[in-house]
Amino acid sequence: MQATPWPAAKGRIVPRMPNPYVSGVRPAMPPMPRASRRARRVRLLIIGCGDVGQRILRLLPGQGHAVQVLALTSSPEKMPVLRAAGALPVLGNLDDAASLRRLAGVAQYVLHLAPPPGQGQTDTRTQALLRALGRRSVPRALVYVSTTGVYGDAGGAWVDESRPVAPRTARAQRRVQAEQQLRRFGQRRGIRLALLRAPGIYAPDRVGGTPRTRLEKGLPVLRAQDDVFTNHIHADDLARAAWLALWRAPAQRAFNVCDDRVLRMGDYFDQAADLYGLPRPPRVDRAQAQALLSPMVLSFMSESRRLRNVRLKTELRLQLRWPDVLQGLAAEGG
Repeated sequence: MQATPWPAAKGRIVPRMPNPYVSGVRPAMPPMPRASRRARRVRLLIIGCGDVGQRILRLLPGQGHAVQVLALTSSPEKMPVLRAAGALPVLGNLDDAASLRRLAGVAQYVLHLAPPPGQGQTDTRTQALLRALGRRSVPRALVYVSTTGVYGDAGGAWVDESRPVAPRTARAQRRVQAEQQLRRFGQRRGIRLALLRAPGIYAPDRVGGTPRTRLEKGLPVLRAQDDVFTNHIHADDLARAAWLALWRAPAQRAFNVCDDRVLRMGDYFDQAADLYGLPRPPRVDRAQAQALLSPMVLSFMSESRRLRNVRLKTELRLQLRWPDVLQGLAAEGG
């Protein structure tokens, strides 16, 4: 396999990375640099090592000689799980700034996967994290997993990363505020920052990662004339994108991390129901939906956009393992 060099950087480990994405083959992870001395190990810090973070850990077997992964957790009970997955747990809480002091200077690369708080206008968690990281030598690269909700409603139009953000929900507004904090930090401190904007994350082995439960409850979807476009990404593909962004993303760059399938939300649930052998959901108009569905579900039904993922494929050079959400559900048994 032809090797592709990383850009050289004075005083840094400069590995050579083959393109690991071969059509029809489960992708391997790009190899980390070999290091003869422990002190030369590359250190990666994962903030919010939940489902996606642990998928990244599962993609790293055989790389332990060159990369040491530290994982921040606020739960002592989770520490054995992270150790078993190959990470060194670091106890700390993003809602307790004092507990984050030990993060200063511990890693050259950071993956920020933690969501903002559930209320307020400011992402105080990202704010606390950046204060901790800025106390000593800062990371070389930082990747943040955000949401495509930052674009707001596009009326079904195609959306690429050049579209201005226009969040409509408080949840998306906090994500925009986090992105702004990270951009300022990256520009001021010379850190190569990548923002990964993800839509609906699914996977059969992810808690709540398929539409089966919703379909079993018989919850309605919008009638065709009111329906919206929806977008998806398999959790494994998101994990690969996050990994590649650490090494390949240009500075201060945003990426839509989504698959290739274009679907209306109602059509998605119809086809998923057929896949599971369940009744298709009833169709209702918007007025009926207001009375039957939760505010959270309704917020997803109020925004319609079709995402372009050109940067994901050309700049990160990710070949999606699951380019079609329906194939992703069917291939793994839903």
